[in-house]
Amino acid sequence: MLKTILSYTILLSSLFLHTSCEKEAAAAAPLVVAAPEKEYYVSSELLTSVPQQMLQSIATSQGYAIYSNQIKYGVSVYKVIYNTTYQGKAIIASGLICVPQNMTTPAPILSAQHGTIFKDAEAPTNFTNLSGFELFAAAGYITLIPDYIGFGESKDIFHPYYDQKHSALAVVDMIKAAKAFAGEQEVPVSGKLFLVGYSEGGYVTLAAQKEIETNPAHGLEVTAAAAGAGGYDLTAMLAGVASGKAYAYPSYLAYVLQSYIHTNNWNRPLADFFREPYASKLPALFNGENSGSAINRNLTTEPEKLFAPVFFNGLRDAGKETELKQALQTNSFLDWAPKSPTRLYHGTADHIVPFENSKITYDRFIAQGATQTELIPIEGGTHGSTFIPMLQTLIPWIQSFEQGN
Repeated sequence: MLKTILSYTILLSSLFLHTSCEKEAAAAAPLVVAAPEKEYYVSSELLTSVPQQMLQSIATSQGYAIYSNQIKYGVSVYKVIYNTTYQGKAIIASGLICVPQNMTTPAPILSAQHGTIFKDAEAPTNFTNLSGFELFAAAGYITLIPDYIGFGESKDIFHPYYDQKHSALAVVDMIKAAKAFAGEQEVPVSGKLFLVGYSEGGYVTLAAQKEIETNPAHGLEVTAAAAGAGGYDLTAMLAGVASGKAYAYPSYLAYVLQSYIHTNNWNRPLADFFREPYASKLPALFNGENSGSAINRNLTTEPEKLFAPVFFNGLRDAGKETELKQALQTNSFLDWAPKSPTRLYHGTADHIVPFENSKITYDRFIAQGATQTELIPIEGGTHGSTFIPMLQTLIPWIQSFEQGN
C-alpha cells in the first residue's frame, strides 16, 4: 500500500511538472490494412489499483485541491502489449491503459501522448517516472499512454523521433488493441475518442489524428484533439538551426538526426553529421541510460561547432543534404488540415519549440480548409510552464463533447 501511495504521489506531481522531455531547461511504413482489433491486442497485466478517495486525498495534500473534484473514480492501471509495425515489419509495442473503476456508463477513450524521453526508465510502462496522464482515468476516461516505439517492449529499436508514420501507428494500433482489451475486461466503451499530447506528444497527437482522418481503413473517428508545443513544421526548425543561432538543448538536434539515420536506413556514419568528439560520444550518450540534461552537458549549444562543417554548410545550400531536407518535409504537417475539432496550445515565450512553429502551422491549416481548429497562445508561457494553463482549459473543452454520450 505504501508503494502505491508513493507511486501516485509521483503521478500527481508529474501531471503538472513532467510535461515534456526536460522541464524548461522516413522510410514510411506501408499503408495499414484494416484488421480485427483482436489482432493488435497481445496481452495485459494489472499493475496497480488506487481508490478514488486516496486519489482525492493525494491531490489535496500535494496542493492540487482545485482538481480534486475531477477525480470521480478509482483507477486500475494495466500494462498492455500490442502489435504494430516498424519499417514495414511486425513488432510488439507497449503502453499503459488506465481504467476508471466501477463506471456505470460507457467510457470515452482518451489517448495521451507524453513528451520527449531519453531514458528507458522513463517509459510509462516502467511505472517509475509516471507521465501523470493516468489521472484522466479518474475523471472517467479510458486513458491510453503509449510508450512509443523505441521504449518499453520495443526498446531495442532506436526511437523514431519526429517520424510521422511510426509516431502515428504506435498510437493508432494501441487504440485498436485497447478496444479488444476493453472487450476482454467487459469494460463498456463509448464511441468518443480524444487525442491529447504535449511537446513531442503534441507532434505525435497530430500524427495520429492525420493517420486516422486520412485512412478510413482504421475504422476510427477522432472526436477532438489537443496538441501543445510540438515541432509540427520541421522545415522551419531546420531554418533556425541553419542560422547558427545558439540552441540550449542540443540533445534534441542529435536525437532527430540519429532517428532519421536509423529509421530511414541511411548508410552514413555519424561523423558525416557531427564534429568530433561528439560523433564518437553519441552512441554511448543515447544508450537509454542518460537524461536529456546529461546529454546536453556533453554537447555544445553552438550548431556550427556541433555539426561537421560540410554537413552544416549543406544545411544552408538548397542543393545539398537533400535527403535530410526531404525527410524533414515529409514529416512536417504541410499537406493536411484537421477535420475534427482541434486545439493547438503554445507558450509565447517558448525557447525550445518557438511559438511561431504553432502559428505557421495553424495558419496553414486554416488556409487549407480547417474550420474547427483553434490556436490558444499562453502569454509568457515557456516550454515547461505552459502545460498547466493548457490543462485548465483543456479538461472543460473535452468534457463539452460528451453531451449525449
